[in-house]
Amino acid sequence: MWLAATMAGFLQPSWFKIILVMTVEQLREFCLSLPHATEDVKWGNDLCFCIGGKMFCVTGFLEPLKASFKVTDEEFEELSASAGIVPAPYTARYKWIYVQDSNRFSKKQWEHYIQQSYELVKSKLPKKMLNAM
Repeated sequence: MWLAATMAGFLQPSWFKIILVMTVEQLREFCLSLPHATEDVKWGNDLCFCIGGKMFCVTGFLEPLKASFKVTDEEFEELSASAGIVPAPYTARYKWIYVQDSNRFSKKQWEHYIQQSYELVKSKLPKKMLNAM
């Protein structure tokens, strides 16, 4: 009973810690490692990562990590129907998902999806802007 209650989050001893696959700081470091990526704070509490002024990833400052990013049309339906993932508010029509459970992906998967989002957004930038980078 105690173990079940602990795992459900009702009773957590002081030594109990949730192991996070990806933290906000790790996500930030990865996003900023991508060529020409920038960060900005929008709407007062959202950390936004951009390429050419266009967002490719949005997260908050608090742990555990929750983030939104663009996915391919094919992945959108499958991922947004998965546990811990929903269509991103306001941007779902552009095929963005909101990952509510950071442990839904491995670190390698996080990096794949963030890099893919970066490439999807970058591919839509004007040629003139791409050439200037």
